[in-house]
Amino acid sequence: MLLPPDLRDWLPEGHLVHFIVDAVAALPLQGFRVNERGTGSEQYPPAMMLSLLIYCYATGRMGSRQIEAATYTDVAVRYTCGGDLHPDHDTICTFRRQNGVLFSESFVKVLAYAQELGVLKKRGGVSVDGTKIAADASKHSAVSYQRAGEMIAELEKEVQELMALAESADRAPEAAKLNVPAELARRKDRQAKLAQARETIEARFEERRQEQQEEYEKKRAAYEAKREQHKHAGREPQPPANQPDDKAQHNFTDPQSRIMKAGSGEHFEQAYNAQAAVDTEGSMLILGVHVTDAPNDKQQLIPTLQSVDPVAREITEALADTGYFSESAVRKVEADGGPIVYAAVEKCGHHRSVSDLLERADPPLPPDTAAVTEKMRQRLRTVAGKAKYALRKQTVEPVFGIIKSVMGFRQFSLRGRAKVSLEWTLVALAYNFKRLARLVYLMRSPNPDAMRVSMA
Repeated sequence: MLLPPDLRDWLPEGHLVHFIVDAVAALPLQGFRVNERGTGSEQYPPAMMLSLLIYCYATGRMGSRQIEAATYTDVAVRYTCGGDLHPDHDTICTFRRQNGVLFSESFVKVLAYAQELGVLKKRGGVSVDGTKIAADASKHSAVSYQRAGEMIAELEKEVQELMALAESADRAPEAAKLNVPAELARRKDRQAKLAQARETIEARFEERRQEQQEEYEKKRAAYEAKREQHKHAGREPQPPANQPDDKAQHNFTDPQSRIMKAGSGEHFEQAYNAQAAVDTEGSMLILGVHVTDAPNDKQQLIPTLQSVDPVAREITEALADTGYFSESAVRKVEADGGPIVYAAVEKCGHHRSVSDLLERADPPLPPDTAAVTEKMRQRLRTVAGKAKYALRKQTVEPVFGIIKSVMGFRQFSLRGRAKVSLEWTLVALAYNFKRLARLVYLMRSPNPDAMRVSMA
């Protein structure tokens, strides 16, 4: 081996890295952030850096140090870097942090590319769902609203004790053993951080309280209207609380993350709620993403659908589980000829009884004056409604399974909702490249089974 070998000879023809490098080179991208002055740290071709991140995320390497090490030890990763370039972890992390616009642009253009290849339809349905992804912060770094107040009071007492100790001439030898100014400064700093934590919780609560107040006033008006008509008005609506719950949390490491139920709901973790809209027309590509700090999906139907760029999909139908259903959200989505929503209004078991297997006539349409809940229940009991809703668990749930179990993405590397959103877009972009490569090879290969090893 007197001359360096061509790395392409070391990789199978159908290898994923070939598709990623060629596709990135073909995309007309404009959103790269580079140092135009050419000063400072060494710079690398932006397309190379994007290909490097996409391939590494698609193959389960998200840490910048992991990626740097792979540029020396992994043939496919070396291929993305031209064989002899090795960006350090700081360069990789900086490129990832500063190129959110590029990732969003790439995300849309890859989907447009999929349409050109004929594997993604311009019109059709989407399936929406969310999954909890751990934040880069421990739940043990959090403090509750009540505990923060208690700790502030405890620290104030300690400050008074230290000041009394410093002022007492009789106890000068004891004070000399302590660095009283340093101890005072440490406690004052801790008090300031705890006070800021309480202010953050209060500001977050006030924002949510205003939304709850508007909803309460609507419910109250409807309740009073029914009472005036001498109808059964149900339980009287209750106004929102006037102060945060004692258990409301603030995390010092990543203040914008929240403690959420995760997995089967049997444990809690510091996390974000990552949302995705997935194609239901056969490709299983992710068409839209967004990240929220809300622990449930009740308010996420509209923003998740809005995350789908019209270039990627003209949505005709939206499928969602019961966690997304609310009458107001369904009305807004379907207004002015919007997509038809198929959202469960109640939890149903997966078991199908014998009666469920038998063909039945569709239930009659409810009157136009019926509530959205009644109309949705009837819609999901029709043969067409059942068939469409069944696509939900066949599309979006497997996508989350691939991202978490195959790609290995279970924790964000960045902090703060804006940066976390950027990374979630990068994860979805890597998934789409991985999925699109497989769709293209299956479409073009006369023997799809022969390609499976090289596509792994």
